[in-house]
Amino acid sequence: MVGSQCCENPPDLSLSSGIGCVEEIGGLENYVSGSLDSKLGILLVSDVYGFEAPNLRKLADKVAAAGYYVVAPNFFHGDPFTPEKNLMYWYQFHLAEDAAEEARPVIEALRSKGITAIGAAGVCWGAKVLVESLKSEDLKAIVMLHPSLVTVDDIEEIKVPISILGAEVDQMSPPEVLKEFEEVLSTKPEVDSSVKIFNGVRHGWTVRYNIKNEEAVKRAEEAHNDMLEWFFKYVRNSCFSRKSAL
Repeated sequence: MVGSQCCENPPDLSLSSGIGCVEEIGGLENYVSGSLDSKLGILLVSDVYGFEAPNLRKLADKVAAAGYYVVAPNFFHGDPFTPEKNLMYWYQFHLAEDAAEEARPVIEALRSKGITAIGAAGVCWGAKVLVESLKSEDLKAIVMLHPSLVTVDDIEEIKVPISILGAEVDQMSPPEVLKEFEEVLSTKPEVDSSVKIFNGVRHGWTVRYNIKNEEAVKRAEEAHNDMLEWFFKYVRNSCFSRKSAL
């Protein structure tokens, strides 16, 4: 289940953060950044703090600047986790399986807008949403950042290129669990995969870092760049390959 590390370093939520905008897509509010002209879409699924977290929106803007149309859905409908809440009680009303169902019309709407290749990134709780979404959606590639709730059984079902970026200090997906994921993926040669464990960082480091801490920013950016490289290889290149075939 979700644990205490999921709550560390809570962000100051802000609807006005980021250079993008909030737009309804597929029946949900989404933080949107980037241009539809790219034809490349990224679904960015937040951790328990939701789509108002400034560092999450900063990440969306960074991915958009690399040439993608990024949407971060508001799966919590105005009820993100905040420190005064009981996490286990809150989670009962915000299951990843339910969010995956809500993601379907968002993804369909992106395709209707002309997006031809869609990848996805999930942070903490959001990683579980991705594996649930893959049961019904055709995504080009996914990236999990310090995943929570993801099981070996989930990994066994993965059929698309997957990158898992984990922390050395992580109660939710400790290195030994990530190595199990890696072993499972190694038996699936048809699925390109990468599992990377970042030394000296804790669960949440990619989006819940202190922006005034240069080393923390550097380590987060390293993970962000790994994610962008994965999307370049499997989302952007899939679109270009399709155009060449036409």
